[in-house]
Order: sequence, then structure tokens, then C-alpha cells
Amino acid sequence: MAAVNTRIVLRSNALLDYAYGNQFQYDEAVLTGPNATGWLAAQGLGISLISVAVAIAFSPTRWLLENTIIPKPGEGPNQASQEQGFYDLRFWGTTAEGQTIQVKVTGDRDPGYGSTAKILGQAGLCLAEDFPPSVKAGGFWTPASMFGNVLIDRLEKAAGLTFEVC
Repeated sequence: MAAVNTRIVLRSNALLDYAYGNQFQYDEAVLTGPNATGWLAAQGLGISLISVAVAIAFSPTRWLLENTIIPKPGEGPNQASQEQGFYDLRFWGTTAEGQTIQVKVTGDRDPGYGSTAKILGQAGLCLAEDFPPSVKAGGFWTPASMFGNVLIDRLEKAAGLTFEVC
């Protein structure tokens, strides 16, 4: 998601009057492990992602994916799996002074179903209840520039998420 997320994060910084700093940079990566094993895993992941992107671009291979690999509606995780699912994400950053910071984000449901629905519900409630229309006039707002910590507080109180600076 780096291609999308990078643009959103950089726009957030601009909309927040460069609260993250004028020299702020953003990138995403996946840790695949050390040494040759990690390198091979990274190459395999890269080749797989490129292959899928190419395959969905053409009708015959897209049809093949849809009819052999991609789950059909209703084939996703069952209710118990969704409720027992969870996630634990780590984000690392380096300040302009060279200090390393880490943030841990956890969620108490399957990230693709239960948690996403709760996050979207709280974002909608945040828009409806916490921000009168006059506070944030029209335009294109990113979640960080629109909600700030108000949404984070809602997510911690009502959506089963935690945010922890380590």
C-alpha cells in the first residue's frame, strides 16, 4: 500500500502546516528476515506482487484468478475466526535529530472484517458528532488532518484498538 499511503501521509503533513517537519520523509517496508533467507523471501514477495498486478491487468488471467484462487463471496473467515482474529503492527521512525521511535498498534478483531468495520463506524461517528461542518470546511482532508487525536481516542475507547509509543 506504499504507493497510496505515502501520498496520504505527505498530504497530511502539508495540511497540518508541516507539523512533521519540512524535511519529513515517509516510506514503507516489510521485514522478511536476515541474510539470504530474508533476501529470498523479499524477492519472492516482490515477484508475487508484480505477477498478480500483471495478471489482473489482462482479462484471461484475471478470469483465471477469479475462478481458481480468489475466494468467492461467503468463503472468507467465519464469524468465530473474525471475532478471534487480531493484529499487532509496529511502526518505526527516525527524528531529524536521529532518535528512533516506535509505535505499536493492536486490534482485537480480524483486520479485514471486524476491525475495519469498527474503525469506519467510529470515523463516521467522529464526523457526525465531533466536528460541526463549520470546523472543517470542504476540500480533501486526510484522516490525520481531519480527525487528529479525536479519532484515536474513539478507536481506543470503542473499537478495540490500542496505540502505544514504545
